[in-house]
Amino acid sequence: MSQSKTSITAASEANSFGKLPLTGAMLENLQRIGYEQMTPIQAASLPIALAGHDLIAQAKTGSGKTVAFALALLARLDAGRMAVQAMVLCPTRELAAQVTDEMRRLARAEENIKILSLCGGATMRPQIASLEHGAHIVVGTPGRILDHLERGSLDLSALNSLVLDEADRMLDMGFYDDIAAVAKQCPKERQTLLFSATYPEGIDKLTKQFLRSPQEVKLQSRHAATKIRQRWYEVQQDERLHAVSLLLAHFRPVSTLAFCNTKQQCRDLIDVLTAQGFQALALHGDLEQRDRDQVLIQFANRSSSVLVATDVAARGLDIDQLEAVINVDVTPEPDLYTHRIGRTGRADEEGWALSLASMDEMGRVGRIEVMQGTPTQWHKLSELTAASSEPLLPPMVTLQILGGRKDKIRPGDVLGALTGEAGFTAAQVGKINVTEFSTYVAVDRRIAKQALNKLNAGKVKGKRVKVRFLQETQN
Repeated sequence: MSQSKTSITAASEANSFGKLPLTGAMLENLQRIGYEQMTPIQAASLPIALAGHDLIAQAKTGSGKTVAFALALLARLDAGRMAVQAMVLCPTRELAAQVTDEMRRLARAEENIKILSLCGGATMRPQIASLEHGAHIVVGTPGRILDHLERGSLDLSALNSLVLDEADRMLDMGFYDDIAAVAKQCPKERQTLLFSATYPEGIDKLTKQFLRSPQEVKLQSRHAATKIRQRWYEVQQDERLHAVSLLLAHFRPVSTLAFCNTKQQCRDLIDVLTAQGFQALALHGDLEQRDRDQVLIQFANRSSSVLVATDVAARGLDIDQLEAVINVDVTPEPDLYTHRIGRTGRADEEGWALSLASMDEMGRVGRIEVMQGTPTQWHKLSELTAASSEPLLPPMVTLQILGGRKDKIRPGDVLGALTGEAGFTAAQVGKINVTEFSTYVAVDRRIAKQALNKLNAGKVKGKRVKVRFLQETQN
């Protein structure tokens, strides 16, 4: 019993804020607001951040990451110098408001620390006036921060700390260029802390460009192979395409990548699925680049349920939150099978790998079996029943704004227009993609018509814009 008590005490001491090089006033304030023990992300990242190193930390919302970076920023602050010394970039104004409130609570240990929130969806004039009176820390969305930098109302010459909070969400929403533009205007001799729940490709690009010899903290384990549940169905050649719609109706995945071996099979499957009311798009080598881009935008932002693709067309494709992969045809190369099904079950999510095979493809199935070292699990098509009488509709709809980079439109402008005067929440807005001449924004299907009307009646970046539903590119 005493040994158990000793180990609990030791664990408590190991996670105590008292172990950190914080002021007595800060430790007292932490205790006063109820922070007695560090969370795992705090215990792992705070010693690194307080030592002044750049940091890449994997941390989900609710893990205590705000305290982790806030304590590091406040420790480096010179309260007597009224200049912006730290900045936190957030994907939405809701998150920026939460971060600002939390940092103000933590900053009570010091006298007169001024923390400002600079977000889109609010008028510029009061923000400019607040900046003129001075601030120590600014928290904001990338687009609005960039607006202030371009106007000259925000001076970052004294900045020593930059935080990219929920970096994956910012990249998801199309903020890469804005983040890069802001980071380039920060002093090179600074500390940069990046927090992200997942690691999409853009994170690697960001860290290589803007972080200096960063240390990494990854507490979550990578997905295991068991996260991908594999099932095989034997089919006759003439029932193969209809079997895909049976799988979709039974499992009802939000996003499905269906692989075909040929472009013609892709076209045929699209015809079948469309006729049965599924919102499916094709990706193959015959598509023009503009059509290909629009297809990928709609599938990645969850406004199309199914992407039907050949292996060549899907090369290099990385889609988040892919619930299912369907092998419409069995690939001749076993390695390609592994590559196909590995698109699902990522970031600790579970995924389905559903494969159709006819008798003349059993040799290919056998080679996959040998490579995996496990027998395939066979199920009958007769087991598949429609889980609902409701059609399988994607959760989002894509709006196309006729204006893009050439018109100096940025993701923050669109987000601000939708969450400002239009009155929608950031949770109802999905990915925003800005191309040279067009901007694409995913909105919750339930508010799509309302969002279209409000954007057409309102303004983006102070200008009237034309907005329409993006016509889905077929075949």
